[in-house]
Formats: sequence, structure tokens, C-alpha cells
Amino acid sequence: MTTMMNSTSTLFLNSSSRGPPPWFQFSVCSVAPYGFIFYFGVKVFNLLVGTPCNVLVLWQIASRKSDACTSDIFIFNLAVMDAFFCLMTPIEMVNRLLLDDQRIWYFQRFAYGIKDVAPLYLVCICMDRYMAVVHPILFTGNRDNKIRFWISAVVWGLILAYALTKSILGVMSVNELFSGLILFSFALMVFCNLSVIWALRRCVSGKEEMHPVKRKAFKMVLIILAIIITNYLPPVALMPFVSYYSFVAFRCQISISVFSIMDLSCSIEPLLYITKMDRGDARCCGRCLHRRRKKEEAGKV
Repeated sequence: MTTMMNSTSTLFLNSSSRGPPPWFQFSVCSVAPYGFIFYFGVKVFNLLVGTPCNVLVLWQIASRKSDACTSDIFIFNLAVMDAFFCLMTPIEMVNRLLLDDQRIWYFQRFAYGIKDVAPLYLVCICMDRYMAVVHPILFTGNRDNKIRFWISAVVWGLILAYALTKSILGVMSVNELFSGLILFSFALMVFCNLSVIWALRRCVSGKEEMHPVKRKAFKMVLIILAIIITNYLPPVALMPFVSYYSFVAFRCQISISVFSIMDLSCSIEPLLYITKMDRGDARCCGRCLHRRRKKEEAGKV
């Protein structure tokens, strides 16, 4: 894998020294450009769909006054990261296709560094749901959101450190760390979600109906499990076999497609969260401003 990455770096430097790289990044990829077509399609999809969906999630959580979930702070931070990554699309596409400005590449690597470590917030959500369902007594004694604020601050510190390292030192400086992070996050999230599903199914065995709180946790866990399998299983399955692929197959087809699927999480995560929202929550998004205006008008009178 190291040899392949080194040859990738050399080829990229050679191609960039002749001017702006082709839209398929490497000259040898001209024979198999379809992975890059998928990549740019995902970019446009994230911009058009992911951006408004993440903004809606942020607005819905920020405007919620009651019935707040303990995981909301983690979901909020995840939506901030995804919205930032989606908004980077125009800058990245202009720079990748036209400018090839090294200063902008620093910013692009920083944005990708933030996206690389986004699974840490999914881990936080999974751990929060795991504690709530599997260890309810311990969870009840630690419902204070101050703990979650501190956890979020620590996670942001790790994210910024990783993103700055990737931006300044390059992709190769964090390659092994990224592989370990994805494998660790995937294993921990799968464990937490399967444990929660098992515990909830065992609780309702022999009963006609699941408790509303447990039903809410069950839905959240199924959503996260769907995200994990859809977006993070492909890179985990790919990593052990990198050395078996040719350069063209790996860099022009497989890796660009796999990481595009990971990028799709920017849209899939908020879409699934929105579908999980109650009808009352969804209607609230459209009526809240009207209520505020009524209060303001009543106050003036």
C-alpha cells in the first residue's frame, strides 16, 4: 500500500507540474474516468440536497424547546461539519477543474480532514444510545448536557488537530491514522448498535407494544446502523486488499468511488434524521416563524 501511495504522489506531482490536472486527476485515468464522473455527481448532489437538509436539521435542533434528545448535541455538531463540507463543493470543483491553486488545496485538505473524522460524532451518538438502553441506571445519573458539551469540545479538538495535520503535512501524514480511525469507529458503532437492538428486542418479547422512549431509541439505532453499513462498510472492506489492485483500478475506479460513497453521508445522515422527525416537528419548522411574528405583533399592541 505504501508503494502504491508513493507512486500516486509522484504521478500527481508530475502531472501538476505541466499545468492544471485533467478533470480525472491523473493522466492514466483517461481510460477509466467513470469513477470521477460519479465523484463530481456526488459533489453536486451534496451541494443541492445535503446543504439545505443539514441547515434544516440545525434549525430544528436549535429551535427545539422541549423533548430534546440527549444525542442532539452530537447530531448538531455532525450537521455543522456536513454542512461545511457540502458548502466547500463550489470551491473544490473550481480549484480542481480550473485553478489548481496550492493555497486552495490546503483549504480543501483541511475540509477533507474534518470529513474524515466525522465518524467520531457517530460513535458518540451510538455510545449515548448504548448507555441509555443497555445501562439505563448509569445513563440516568449522567443526563447532564455539560458532560456532552465537554465530550464535543474534546472531539472538536481531535478533529481540528487531524484536519490541520492533513492540510499542512499532506494526505500521507494521516493515511494510517485514517485507516485505524475508520476501522475502530466501524467496529465500535456496529457493537453498540447490535447491543441496543438485542436489548430492545429482548425487552419487547412477549409484549404487544414497545415503550415510546425505547421505540425512539430503536429508530435512531436503525438509522445509524443503515448509515454505517451504507457509507462506512465499503472502505473497511476495501482496506485489506489495496495491494492486490493495479494503480489504475485503485486510484481511478475503486478508491474514488468508495470515498464518494463516504461523502454521500453528508446528505444521507440529515435525510434519515428528517424522516425520523415526528410530523409535529416537521410542521413546526413551517409554523414557528409565524408564531414569533404573532407574539411580536401582540407585544407591540
